Amino acid sequence: MEEESGRGPPQHHFVLVHGVCHGAWCWYRVTTLLTSAGHRVTALDMAGCGASPVCGDDVASFEDYSRPLLDTVAALPPGEQAVLVGHSFGGQSLALAMERYPDRVAVAVFVSAAMPAAGKPMALVLEEFSKETGPDFYMDCTYSASSNPEYPVETLLPGPEYLAKRLYQLSPPEDLTLAKAMVRPSRSFQDDGMLQRNNVLTADRYGAVRRVCVVAEDDASWSAEFQRRVASWSPGTEVRGLQGADHMVMLSKPTDLSDLLVEIANM
Repeated sequence: MEEESGRGPPQHHFVLVHGVCHGAWCWYRVTTLLTSAGHRVTALDMAGCGASPVCGDDVASFEDYSRPLLDTVAALPPGEQAVLVGHSFGGQSLALAMERYPDRVAVAVFVSAAMPAAGKPMALVLEEFSKETGPDFYMDCTYSASSNPEYPVETLLPGPEYLAKRLYQLSPPEDLTLAKAMVRPSRSFQDDGMLQRNNVLTADRYGAVRRVCVVAEDDASWSAEFQRRVASWSPGTEVRGLQGADHMVMLSKPTDLSDLLVEIANM
């Protein structure tokens, strides 16, 4: 989903990547604010999410899941650099795009996101987070095994109570209603070979791209302390906090986030 303002040339090109089970739809408030200010915005559906034509349990690998972002960055015109913005699990896809195309990324912004570190497995963030969650953390989420024998994988679908209390507790009620209708089952890819290897992200490529971590201070999913701890694994990362932001920062604080994204892009 790409939108452009008709008022003069865009100042920045923002590429927005959603979190697990969500889609480009969750960026609708931020997309509107940025395009109204004259910026170009590309909000993507990862494979098996949003309006993607494939099912989540048919996505064979994390690279396939991230392909919409990788193809978008690869297709940028010569000399153009985009501002990549990844929310939650979208930070994993951001990292892969930064490693593949470091010269095409002006800055990468991780919004309450899983930001991996160079030289460490990308899955480490998810493994560390799983150590901090109890058996009741996922509440009414449902897990399903795929019906495709070629891909014997498990998908997760967030339940209404989980959405309301872990992700959307400070967001407008209409956005929670939208989420209940729009979320789709998706894989976590924790066992994916690419996420398990140490050498996927390198200091010379991934580590050379400017990184900013936007901490959702009132996140009921992964805590602000956890977000900062993960950011500390990557020296040189800029950390910015947003008060009153739940996990869905783009919905609970859309104006604050949009203003911050433009401020970061202008620096």
